[in-house]
Amino acid sequence: MSFITNKQILIGISGGIAAYKTAELARQLIKNGADVRVCMTKAACEFITPLTLQALSGNPVHTDLLDVDAEAGMGHIELARWADLIMIAPASADFMARITHGHANDLLSTICLATDAPIHLAPAMNRLMWANAATQHNAQTLQSRGITLHGPAEGEQACGETGAGRMLEPQQLTDVLLSLENIEDPKDLTEKPLAGKTVLLTAGPTREAIDPVRYITNRSSGKMGYAIASAAQNMGAKVILVSGPVALEAPNGVERHLVESAKEMHAKTLSLADKADIFIATAAVADYSPANIADQKIKKSEDDLSLKLAYNPDILFDVSHQFPNLFSVGFAAETEHLVEHAKAKMQRKKLDMIVANHVGANKAFDKDTNQVEIIVKDGDHDKQISIPEMDKSELAFKIMNVIAENA
Repeated sequence: MSFITNKQILIGISGGIAAYKTAELARQLIKNGADVRVCMTKAACEFITPLTLQALSGNPVHTDLLDVDAEAGMGHIELARWADLIMIAPASADFMARITHGHANDLLSTICLATDAPIHLAPAMNRLMWANAATQHNAQTLQSRGITLHGPAEGEQACGETGAGRMLEPQQLTDVLLSLENIEDPKDLTEKPLAGKTVLLTAGPTREAIDPVRYITNRSSGKMGYAIASAAQNMGAKVILVSGPVALEAPNGVERHLVESAKEMHAKTLSLADKADIFIATAAVADYSPANIADQKIKKSEDDLSLKLAYNPDILFDVSHQFPNLFSVGFAAETEHLVEHAKAKMQRKKLDMIVANHVGANKAFDKDTNQVEIIVKDGDHDKQISIPEMDKSELAFKIMNVIAENA
């Protein structure tokens, strides 16, 4: 059972072309067991009809501040009390400005003032509107009040421009709520256990060049590391992500540095380590790289080709030894003797915690789920926590909860 199951979720829609995506969001939340109601601003009704959302949610759509059918004519109070969680998608620049300043001139903004349920926003607007100092100030103000922002993403926009301002996709927003499964009381969603902390994190594979067109790499997708970066950010941390080449967008609010090789990741990570309180090494860093990189493409021939490999610098070892005050977390991907090898790695690299998982035979790599064993240093004895197989976005929150409790 996920966090969404049996929860009463109010979807708010403000005026923006991204409103068409909200129909799919409602469908996905209902599919995952939520009881969904929808509240739309007048501007939202210009982009998608209330009838569409009514058909999908199975409930009347609310648009009017003064509702004669509501209890005592106060629909905003009824809906504010009803909701376990409010997700406003899209949240336009105008709507963000209005709730920042406490306006209550329509039903949706009034509900936001009258509720004690956690409020989540999915901003969507032109890239320059998002980058405008006024919007950025409003975003920071809302976050300081406990309102959670998801996105915006970068990419091509309806106006023809490209940049940050796209609403996150419905599946991404659904995954955010699925990731909150371990929280029993929805009012606890506004707590930020990592507020004031800086998390430095590595993720993804590295590519070790053979010649200008060939390289050695591994099967890491980076999904686990990116999920952990997103979870840490949602829990209040400032997150710095050093990422190898992956087909993933940077999580909202995360400072990302892209690198290719193990040596580049080593140099970048060490240059950032003094800014961090917690270091999490999820990257699948190549242990070896070609000793000599050909200047030109190596031509195919009938002869065998031999590559001499050189040992790469050990990022986790160097960070944990050069910055002993960091709470350092490693990952151990093993094909056998999982816990035994993980404990040896934890001791050898002087780690505070290690997350171990089996790989190979269709496990972990390129999958959306994972199962891990967590080992935490606890005086003379180590604590071991077993986490069953689950979606990586859910697992990320469980891992970050353990880190938050021990860091």
